[in-house]
Amino acid sequence: MEIKITFPGGKRVNAEIDGMTIPTDQSVKSGGDGSAPEPFKYFLASIGTCAGIYVLSFCQKNNIPTEGLTLTQRLEYALDSGGKTYLSKIGIDINVPSSFPEKYHEAIIRVADQCAVKKAILSPPEFAVRTVVSD
Repeated sequence: MEIKITFPGGKRVNAEIDGMTIPTDQSVKSGGDGSAPEPFKYFLASIGTCAGIYVLSFCQKNNIPTEGLTLTQRLEYALDSGGKTYLSKIGIDINVPSSFPEKYHEAIIRVADQCAVKKAILSPPEFAVRTVVSD
């Protein structure tokens, strides 16, 4: 799989994948127009939305209505020994309505834990960055 990264102007950087364009921009504070989320925000959102698709699929498979069902992702930051802030914890609450079958409470947690983005973070890939000269 390849993802093409392009630079449409300003502080915008787009990712083109499978015929779709994912726009990014920097905040006004960081010199951008704030016209799209910053790349790191997409990364963070990918964790919650990935868990969400697993939860949604579980509910659809078990004919459980999803009305009133939401996920809340919480981010916790800490300081490293050099005083720099880093993301230290990501918490996801699966908010279920009172009508959600209690027998599925633990199962839906296990399902959300199958998130492919989370698994990629826990077993990180090797990065190889290089310069390729083209005409």
